[in-house]
Amino acid sequence: MARILVTEDDDSVRAFVARALTLDGHQIDTAEDGADALDRLRAVGGAFDLLLSDIRMPMMDGIALAMEAAPEFPELTILLMTGFADQRERADGLDRIVHDVVPKPFSLSEIRTAVGGALAAGRERAVA
Repeated sequence: MARILVTEDDDSVRAFVARALTLDGHQIDTAEDGADALDRLRAVGGAFDLLLSDIRMPMMDGIALAMEAAPEFPELTILLMTGFADQRERADGLDRIVHDVVPKPFSLSEIRTAVGGALAAGRERAVA
């Protein structure tokens, strides 16, 4: 299965997403904000299949994280999530580096489906 870095400042959401994706057999690492996630990415040379990040976070938000991570780790698939419509609109111009933005709140099924689609797209991109 995939190695996924879940970046979310809300402890309960981070735990829910990590548990949901573990059910699918994925290896999950977590980060509390974008700066923490970028440090974790750099520590392993970007060796994740997917970066799943909230947009609105302290320190470094998900969009800034995506803009830093994408050029450093071009093979990394990035999926963002947000509960704020204005934040979703900020991500609209990032189509070349962000696979999609998942609206919150989401169900267990919705996040698993979104992650599955992002991982499949990442595999297709790697083969092309």
